[in-house]
Amino acid sequence: MIEETILNYLNGAGITAKTEAPEGGVTPPCCIVERTGGRVEEHLRRATVAVQSYGDSLYDAAYLNGTVVAAMLGITVLPQVSSCTLNSDYNFTDTTKRLYRYQAVFDLTYYE
Repeated sequence: MIEETILNYLNGAGITAKTEAPEGGVTPPCCIVERTGGRVEEHLRRATVAVQSYGDSLYDAAYLNGTVVAAMLGITVLPQVSSCTLNSDYNFTDTTKRLYRYQAVFDLTYYE
């Protein structure tokens, strides 16, 4: 499962990553990893994954986002991931809850 691979990789890189926010809410700094789409073509799996980076300030969220992007672009060191490209990244602050966050979206090709 690509989500587990990404979680293990990011946590191994010193980035706190989870697949969902705890019941009490997010405690920055941390990231939430969510697969938003995918497909299989000729035995190759492809996934679109969003990583939301939370911080105590907009700067902290942006900084963590940059750390996540750099880490994710290096995930191809894993034998099961053949490519990872940054689709987009942007400020994704939740103004209703006053949570500073950025979101980076990646396109991955991988094997299982």
